[in-house]
Amino acid sequence: MVERSNRRQRAAGNRTDASQPRRSRHARTQVGKAGARTTAQAGSRTRATESRPSRKAKQRPTVEAKRRPTVEAKAGKASRTRGASAEASKRKARGAKKGATGQGRTKRQSAVVSKESTGGYQAIAGGRMKSLPAGGAAAPDGQAASPSASQVAAQSAADEQASRSIGEIKREERSARMRESSKRHVFRLMIVLGVVVALIAGWGALYNSPAFSITSVDVEGVEHLTTEEMTQLANVPADTTLLRVDTETIKNRIMQNAWVQDVRINRLFPETLQIVVTERQVTAIVEMPNRSGSSVKSWAIAEDHMWLMPIPDANSEAAKTTSAKVYEDAERALHITDVPYGTQAEIGTVCTDGNVNNALDILAGMTTDLKDHVVQVSAGSTAETTLMLDSGVEIAFGKAENIRDKERVIMKILEENPDGVAYINVRIVETPTWRAI
Repeated sequence: MVERSNRRQRAAGNRTDASQPRRSRHARTQVGKAGARTTAQAGSRTRATESRPSRKAKQRPTVEAKRRPTVEAKAGKASRTRGASAEASKRKARGAKKGATGQGRTKRQSAVVSKESTGGYQAIAGGRMKSLPAGGAAAPDGQAASPSASQVAAQSAADEQASRSIGEIKREERSARMRESSKRHVFRLMIVLGVVVALIAGWGALYNSPAFSITSVDVEGVEHLTTEEMTQLANVPADTTLLRVDTETIKNRIMQNAWVQDVRINRLFPETLQIVVTERQVTAIVEMPNRSGSSVKSWAIAEDHMWLMPIPDANSEAAKTTSAKVYEDAERALHITDVPYGTQAEIGTVCTDGNVNNALDILAGMTTDLKDHVVQVSAGSTAETTLMLDSGVEIAFGKAENIRDKERVIMKILEENPDGVAYINVRIVETPTWRAI
C-alpha cells in the first residue's frame, strides 16, 4: 500500500517537472531535503501504525485460542513479516536516491502546491514558503506580491482585533449597552415631559374658562346661625367657578363666628359648593350682672369656655334675627348664678373668670346621671360652688377636684335616704355631711 502511494507521488512529480521552470540548485537542494524529511516521517508513521497492536490484539486470548491458532492468525502474521521486509528494502533504496530523487520529487510537489492553491503558499528561492493573499496571484521570482486596498484594510482590522484584550471588548460592549439605555431613558423622559406640558396647558385653559361655574351653595350642620348670617360669612363670589374659588378664604371668614367650631368646604362638580359646619353647643347660661349691678344679662357659653352670644329678650328686635334654636338651648341649659360683679364677657373670647370656669369644669367632669339633674350652679367663689338639683337638693361641691369620688358619695347618700335629703356637703370628700328633710 505504501509502495503504491509512493509510485503515485513520483508520477505526479514527473508530470509537474514538465510544466514548471527549473529552479536554482540551492532551491532544489532545500526543497529536496524538505521532501525527504516529509517522506521519512510518512514512512515512520506507516510503520508505527502497522507495528502498533490494536486494542483487540491486547486482549488476553482464551485457552482454546492458545492451543489451536487459526489459519487467519497465521496468515496475518506472515503478511506482516513480508510487509516489514519489503519496507526495509524500500528504505534502503530511498536512502541511496536521497540526493537526486528526493530533490526532484520535493520540487514537483512544491510546484503543484503553488499551482493549485489559491490564497495558499508559493515556493521561492531559499526553501521558504510565502503566504499569498486570497484571490491574489503569485508574483514573479524576486518580486513581492502587491495586495489590494481591501485586503490591506481587512488585514489591519484583523490585526487590530487580535491586539484587543477581552477586558477592552467587554468594556466597549458595556459602554454600547449604556449608550442604548441612556437613549431609551431620554426618549421616555421626553414623552413624560410632553405629557406634563400638555396637562398644564390644558389645566390653564380650563381654569380660566367659565366651565364649572358655581350656581348653588349647600350649607350643612348650621342650627344657631341663620341663612342671612351664613351668606354673609361665606360671601362666595357670583362669577367664580369650582376651579377658581378660594376655599381657604371662605373657611377663615366662617371660623370667625363664635358658634362655628370647625368647617369643611367641598366642591361638588359640576356646579355646587358644599359648606359643612360643626357648631358649638350651649353648655350653660351665665347670668352676668351689668356694670351698675341693678340687673343681669344672660350669656350663652360653650363647654370649651367660649362666650357664644348674649341671649336677647324674646320680644326685642334682636330676637327677630336670632335663631329659634338659641332660645330652645337656653331654656334647657342650666344657669350659673351669683357671678361676682365685674366679670366681663365678649363674643368669640374665652372666659377668664375662675368661678365660672370652676363651675364648667365640674359639669364637664361628671359622668353619672347626676349631671342631668343639675339645674343651677352658684359660682360666688371657687370653694363655695354649690349645685342645685331638680329635686331641690342643695350640694356644696366646692372645687373641681375628685369629681368622681364626690359624685359617688352623693349618689350613695341619696340612695341611703329614700325619704329625702335637703343638703349634702362633699367639699371634703373623706368626711361628707348631709341633712335629711
